[in-house]
Parts: sequence; C-alpha cells; structure tokens
Amino acid sequence: MPGISMRYIVDDVDAAVEFYTRHLGFSVALHPAPSFAILTRNGFRLLVSGTTGPGGASQAMPDGQKPEPGGWNRIQIEVADLEAEVATLRQAGAHFRNEIVQGIGGKQILLDDPAGNPIELFEAPKR
Repeated sequence: MPGISMRYIVDDVDAAVEFYTRHLGFSVALHPAPSFAILTRNGFRLLVSGTTGPGGASQAMPDGQKPEPGGWNRIQIEVADLEAEVATLRQAGAHFRNEIVQGIGGKQILLDDPAGNPIELFEAPKR
C-alpha cells in the first residue's frame, strides 16, 4: 500500500475503530490483529496501533521511552458545517479540548479520540 499514512498510538484499537468509523466516516481497510488496524477516508490512511503487541509501533526506544497516545500533532478533517458536526458529536458523548475558534483561515475545534489523540475539525470560510 504505497502512499502517505499517519499513525496514532491508541489504548484500545477496537474502540478507535468504532470511534473513527461511527463518528468520522472512516472505513476499515485492514484489521489483522487486536493491536493494529488501517482506516481510510477519502484516500487518507490512518494507522491505529495499540501500546502493546508484536509490531514495531509499540516497541520502546533505546532510551526506554515508550510510544503513548495523546499529544498535539493531529489529523485535520474538513467539514461543511462545524457547529452541526460538533453538536452531533457532543450528543454522542465525544470529548473536545476546546470550543470552536474562528480565525482568518476558517473555524476549528479539537476533538479527542478515545485514546486522547486530537482530531482537528475544520470549516473553511464561506465565499
């Protein structure tokens, strides 16, 4: 599968798969093990890897540091109506890091997946 992918480290791969497919329109491309899945949306691939398992994503670094979920790097998903998306996700119990912020480039908000990885929901300015 050549191309560009982004990997998120998650606490629970099944919970991540459920969240991304149910709430954000991703599809499961591959889920070969409990600790790994490939999700796709509009040609984008999101690799979700557990904190344990046989793959390289969960292995400790030479200095002992272990990959963990969270952080601030994020994928961005453009939506047509940010307020409506936020309302739907809040109704479903989703957690947001902030409220909608409006700037010269549009509006955005940071949504957390079940492991605390951020997703930026973005609405471009109306023209």
